[in-house]
Amino acid sequence: MEKPALFGQTLSEIQSIVAELGLKPYVAKQLTEWLYQKHARSFAEMTNLSLSVRQILDEKFRLGKSEPSRVQASSDGTKKYLFPAGSRGFIEAAYIPDEDRATLCVSSQVGCKMGCLFCMTGKQGFQAQLSAGEILNQISSLPERENLTNIVYMGMGEPLDNLLQVMKSLEILSANWGYGMSPRRITVSTIGLVPAMKHFLEHSEAHLAVSMHSPFHDERRKLMPIENVYPIADVVEKIRAYNLGKQRRISFEYIMFKGVNDSPRHVKEIARLLNGMRVRINLIRFHPIPDTPLESSDDDTIRQFREGLLKKGFRTTLRASRGQDIFAACGLLSTKELVKLQAPDF
Repeated sequence: MEKPALFGQTLSEIQSIVAELGLKPYVAKQLTEWLYQKHARSFAEMTNLSLSVRQILDEKFRLGKSEPSRVQASSDGTKKYLFPAGSRGFIEAAYIPDEDRATLCVSSQVGCKMGCLFCMTGKQGFQAQLSAGEILNQISSLPERENLTNIVYMGMGEPLDNLLQVMKSLEILSANWGYGMSPRRITVSTIGLVPAMKHFLEHSEAHLAVSMHSPFHDERRKLMPIENVYPIADVVEKIRAYNLGKQRRISFEYIMFKGVNDSPRHVKEIARLLNGMRVRINLIRFHPIPDTPLESSDDDTIRQFREGLLKKGFRTTLRASRGQDIFAACGLLSTKELVKLQAPDF
């Protein structure tokens, strides 16, 4: 049986472990410093711990960090890192440098349960939840780790379907004893799992991004089955009722699909749905995936759509397409590796 990982444990959890092992209480603080601030890759590196303590830790635990198994670099500077997850799966993290910003897009699940029509990860099906350590490992093992300014939970999986581990990873990212990162530099995406979203809003200060993709119920449920359970109108009303303050940002993600959700009537309905809310709308070109009838809206249609929302008073941005030459759409690279792994040997 594999030893439990120490990386990905909170300070309180490590304090409990230290107490159970009969070690001095101050060892817990030393461990969090080595794990999250000094970026130790082994217990042997923890030189201010006695040899006997390091031996005890090595006997009972594994550190729990691992290196990416593959990296692809785009001509625009984007890099996609592939990590093994368990014995039969893979996850991806995308590093996106942009002038004075460097963003890492991390995964929260192996595969996904949600089955959105436009998502390659969903076509894999759900395989496993990532632990907080496996989420944070995507950050810790990154060669560009020191350059990071922003973290977005927008990779493989639905973050709020893995609420416990995502919240745990957010605590470690933002705590003084952890990575000490401002929660205002972190954004968590969701398709709108209302109970989990409510917990997130109440117990985290990170930004929230909601995948909308259509303001119309019948249309959205064809794109996103979750609409049958948590309609976008209900999601918006739950957010509207929450006191967000002036520093916390709520954004709505909107992938533009040709002839599906890119008309003036969609602009009008979005404006009605979000009326009076201080939000940002992020328009996104669709990155084609295999076996889907969907296409991206053309540039002129996207421009007119954005102008329509701006006239309605909404801050609206068009997200730049990055990494087109390295399987840009999330899930493509891991699916390719999964297919290779599952192929029979001849």
